Amino acid sequence: MSKVRASLLQQALDVFEQMPLDEQETLAGLVQRRVSDRRRAQLARDARTALRAAREGRAKYGTIDDLERDLLAEP
Repeated sequence: MSKVRASLLQQALDVFEQMPLDEQETLAGLVQRRVSDRRRAQLARDARTALRAAREGRAKYGTIDDLERDLLAEP
């Protein structure tokens, strides 16, 4: 993590720790929901990309052993 990001994170934590407990709980819940929403959106984008690749014939199918062979064969 860069020094600037670490500093911003520390500032955020300092502000958070100064808040009353009920506000901390509310903020923690809001942050968790936003993170979940972003993850869900990323999964949806990844799924659309995978479906598009399958429709276009660019997707590979196989076993875990096939995947391992492909990964080890790449330069």
